[in-house]
Order: sequence, then C-alpha cells, then structure tokens
Amino acid sequence: MNKSNHRSPFAIVGRLIVLVKPMLPVMLAAIVMGVAGHFCATFITIFGGFGILRALGLASPVRTVGTAFACILVFALLRGVLRYAEQASNHYIAFKLLALIRDKVFGALRRLTPAKLEGRDRGDLISLITADIEALEVFYAHTISPICIAFICVIGMTGFVGSWHILPALVLLAGYLLVGVALPVWSAKRGDRAAREYRQALADTNSYVLESLRGLKDTLQYQDTAARAEGITAHSEMLGEKQKAMKYREGLTVAITNTLILLTVLAVLGVSLNLYQSGKMGVEGVLVCTLSALSSFGPVVALANLGASLTQVFASADRVLDLLDEQPVTADVTDGTDTAFAGAAAEHVNFAYAKEEVLHDLSLTIPEKKIVGITGRSGSGKSTFLRLLMRFWDVSSGSIRFGAEDIRRVNTAALREQESLVTQETELFDDTIENNIRIAKRDATREEVEAACKKAALDGFIHSLPKGYDTPVGELGGALSGGERQRIGVARAFLHDAPFLLLDEPTSNLDSLNEGVILKAVRAECKDKTVLLVSHRKSTMAAADISFSVESGRLS
Repeated sequence: MNKSNHRSPFAIVGRLIVLVKPMLPVMLAAIVMGVAGHFCATFITIFGGFGILRALGLASPVRTVGTAFACILVFALLRGVLRYAEQASNHYIAFKLLALIRDKVFGALRRLTPAKLEGRDRGDLISLITADIEALEVFYAHTISPICIAFICVIGMTGFVGSWHILPALVLLAGYLLVGVALPVWSAKRGDRAAREYRQALADTNSYVLESLRGLKDTLQYQDTAARAEGITAHSEMLGEKQKAMKYREGLTVAITNTLILLTVLAVLGVSLNLYQSGKMGVEGVLVCTLSALSSFGPVVALANLGASLTQVFASADRVLDLLDEQPVTADVTDGTDTAFAGAAAEHVNFAYAKEEVLHDLSLTIPEKKIVGITGRSGSGKSTFLRLLMRFWDVSSGSIRFGAEDIRRVNTAALREQESLVTQETELFDDTIENNIRIAKRDATREEVEAACKKAALDGFIHSLPKGYDTPVGELGGALSGGERQRIGVARAFLHDAPFLLLDEPTSNLDSLNEGVILKAVRAECKDKTVLLVSHRKSTMAAADISFSVESGRLS
C-alpha cells in the first residue's frame, strides 16, 4: 500500500460519506429523532426553570408548577425513547456499511491476488480487515448524524435564547463554535500523526504475534522463547506508549471542553445580569438564558469528543482506502474473448520481479493433448512461467498465446476455467476434507469428489479416518501432513477437469510409491488433456512426452 501520500480529512470524509447514499432515509430518521431527543433533554432543565419562576410568583410561560413538571416527565420519557431509536438507527447504518466495506476490501484483495499480495505482511492485512474497518463504525454511527444534529440544535437554541435577547444568544453561539468546531479541528490536527503511528503500531504488533504463534514449534525446539517473549513485550510497550500519548490528548480535550462550557455559561450569566441591571431583560430571561446554556451543550460536546477519536478513524480509513485504490499488477479481462484452449506457446518472453530478471527470451510450444515437462534448478523461472500462463502476472515483453489468442485478450474467467494449477504448497481452509476439495467444483457430487480422490491416491487414506470425507483439516490444514495436503491439491485439479493442467512440483512432498501412483493417474486420466509438468525430479520427468530444461530463465 502507498503510505507516502496521506489523504486529507476532507478527502477521506468525501469518500466515506458517498457510501451512505443507500441508507439516506434511515440517516434522516436518525437525525430527526436525535434533534428531537436533544431538545427534550435541554427543555427538561428549562421547564424546571419555568416551574421555579411560577413557584416564585414571577412571569413564566407555564400556568402552573404542575404543568411544568408534567412537561418534564413527558420530555424525560421521550428523551429515552428517541435516544434509543436514534442510536439503533445509527448503528444499523454503521453495521450495514461496514459489511459493504468488508465486501469491497475482499473484492480488492481478490483483484490484487497474487502478485500484489505475495510477500505482504499477513498480520498487517488482518489488522486492516478487522481493527481498521471496525474503527469506521465511529464515523458512521457517531459522526455523520451527530454533526447534523448539533448544527440544527445550535441554530434552534441560539434562536430560542435570541428570543429573550440577542447578546446572550451571540455569546452562546460563540461557545458552541469554540467547543463544537474550533476544538475538534485543533484536536484532530494535533493528534493526526499520533493516530497514524498508533494504527501502524497496532498492525505491527498483530503481525509479530501472528508470526510468533505460527512459529511456536520452532521457537520451542530451538529454545528461543525468551527472545520471542522480549519481542512481544517490546511491541506491547511501544503500542502502550502510542496509546498513552493518544489518551493524554483525549484527556486534555475533555478538560478544555469542560472549561470552555463553564466559561460560556458564566459569560451568558454575566451578560444576562448586565442586561437585567440595565432593565433590558427580566429575571425570567436571566434564568432561562443561563439554564439554556447549562443544558444545551450535549450535541456540541459530542462533536468535541469526536476530535480525538476521528484521528484514529481517519488513520484507519486512509489504510482501507489505500487498499481499495491499489491497482492490480494484472487486471481481470472482461471485454476479451472466451477462446477455447488449443495448445499454448511462449514467444520471446521476458519477465522480471521489480528489477530482477527471471525469464529471458523464453520461447516454447505446448502442443495440445501432450504431457510437456520442464525441469531446472530452483530459481530458474519454472514456477514463474506457470504463473504467467495463469496470468497472475503479465510478461515484461514478448507474448504468451492461449490457443490462437494472446493471453492478455482472453477473458480471465474463461482462462481460469480452462486451467488447473497445482502448486508445491496447497492452501487449505479450516473445513472438512470434502469441502476443501469441492472448491474446485462447488456443485460436485460426493461420487465425483471420491473419483477425484481415487485418482490422487487419497481415497484410501480418507476412508481410514473416523469421519472420512467429513474430517476437519484444521487451520491451514495443520491436521494433515505435507504429502496429504499436496494430494488434496491434485484431487482438486482432477475434480476441476480443465483441458490444461499445470503441475508445479506435484510430487515434491510424496514418497516414491505415491509419486508413481499420481504420475500413473496423470498419464491415464489426461489422455485428452494438455499437461505442463514442472519438476526437478528425473523420476517425475519420466512421465513427460516432451521435456525442456530451463536454466536462468532460458531454454537449454
């Protein structure tokens, strides 16, 4: 992700707020209920003042003390109901939009896979998918409607106080602007860097802990637990320091907020008393204006408290938007052709990772319905060539033909439908054996799955398990051996039944007996298919009809 150019808060808000459009009716309802609820809360205190005025025999908008307290009871009940409805609406919006953002993030990850994600810090990605997206809840549930509510309430209360006299209304408006606008902006600018550092420290800590958990066996074997524990402690202490700095800023913001509110109330009281002494305002005006100042800062305080939390939200949103905006190395083709496979060929192909050239002027033809073998040392570019055929990457120069068409003009979905890739390391999901194989063909029957497993010399092993095909494989397939995981990968390829089968060291984790069974199945079951077999084993290459040797990215 690009971390050098951070977006401005206004740019981030603009991107995030666009997503609210489908939920606009619910948002408007939340704003209306929020405004009504805050006015109810404010007028509980004001009607208490009206009751006091009536009890003292002074002029009051209410006829009796009982009327005043009846209104207070109604306002209190309404306040509770409206507050609940407002919060329920805001959180409904937030959780719906977070689900939408997660969907967009997973879509972006799919577009970027595998070229942009290979070697990427998995812990950092997990932190983004979980903590960073979750942080956006503050924006959708506690920012948009509170800002609108505060704006309407400020106008309403300024007008209400202004109906008694313009001067205390202007003083109150100044207090609102200081607490609700100036303070959050100051706080956000002051804490922007700290928030970004905290989110990155959190991601780094998650990465380190995840790495430590995955390597726990090796850590125990080589008695490196003390060093790992020190590393976790160091990361935790760094994270704690970043969090401490943020909490200090939040505490300072709260202190300044309360001070500004108190000064505003005193200023309104002072101005009102001065107007009373000059005969321009009655005692009821002094009381009502002061009580209004005391009880009406709720919506504005909500904005003041946002200053500190929004810095974290913007830091998280920036990381999420970086991922959403990142461009894949190879974009999916959707406006090309659905060319049927009829052999493949590389023509003067060059390819480099960054500045490191892996393939140089590679040309070879893969005829239809043949087993083509490619051998060579590790790092010679064999696996890279298979990934170019899958179009996980694009060639730097030259071209690859799929049938009669340049592979870059073949629709990606059609291309992948006609290819099956078996890699050295088979990725498994924390699910049953059957479901892990069925990802190659979601509508496959149990009989089809079993047939594919028989071809991969896996059926006997599965039936020996207590739960058979319903046996869970564990996280990352940890309940199975490397050879068993690899045979699941081969079974997937057989189940997918594509005309072009790409095998990258398909027997590297297998013993000689199972290697022979797999290769025999490949020859028997793939008579009408094209197989590209990559391996450094001579025994594996014996299954090939045609063999090529690749050294340092060249055919030899």
